[in-house]
Amino acid sequence: MKVNIQIKSIYSIEEIPNYWTNEDYVALLDAFSFEDGKSLNPENLFEMLQMAISDFEPKEAAKIVLTYKLSNDLNEGQIDQISNDMLIDKVCEEYPEIHMHKHLFSINQLLYKAYNGTFPNAKASLIKFSISDNELESLSKSDILKAFNNSLNDSNLIRRLFDEPMTTEAEFPDAESIIWELNTSDNSNFELITSEYWIDRESFLEMEFEGEILKSE
Repeated sequence: MKVNIQIKSIYSIEEIPNYWTNEDYVALLDAFSFEDGKSLNPENLFEMLQMAISDFEPKEAAKIVLTYKLSNDLNEGQIDQISNDMLIDKVCEEYPEIHMHKHLFSINQLLYKAYNGTFPNAKASLIKFSISDNELESLSKSDILKAFNNSLNDSNLIRRLFDEPMTTEAEFPDAESIIWELNTSDNSNFELITSEYWIDRESFLEMEFEGEILKSE
């Protein structure tokens, strides 16, 4: 099914809104040996957490946050390795397990802010766009990426790494991890968040184009 897509804006952002909750901040304060987090006003939690984090060595702080957020996905050895690599590289872009990128990005940015630049600064893209001529009741992340294909330039990593699922009716499970957030209130106007590693302002050849939604068989 062919649809018309208009990219309205692409913003570079440094955090995923509402990824971290106040409950996360209180739990992390406790992990960083600040036990009175529950007594703080909510508006002071983030500032206090930054101060608590900065009392630790960067690698140790990374291990604490990684353990808090990803201990069900990573073993102790993996956490130790990533906590070291994060000081040098954008692990949230390079880690081989794509489904971890969103979480590693948010962890990286929390630490980047706490240490004022000791960790690399990663970026995400907030893309606002509209789709017309759509006859489907809802669109999946896979549908959206396939529809973008006609306007993504040849150097775009999604096109290079996922040529078959992007251009055919093949299943595209990695789309769920490439697009971090996808929101719409009317199935016509959308907002998505993804890493700049996947899509940035330079990725699109045109801001308005015809896309094709190739539903998986």
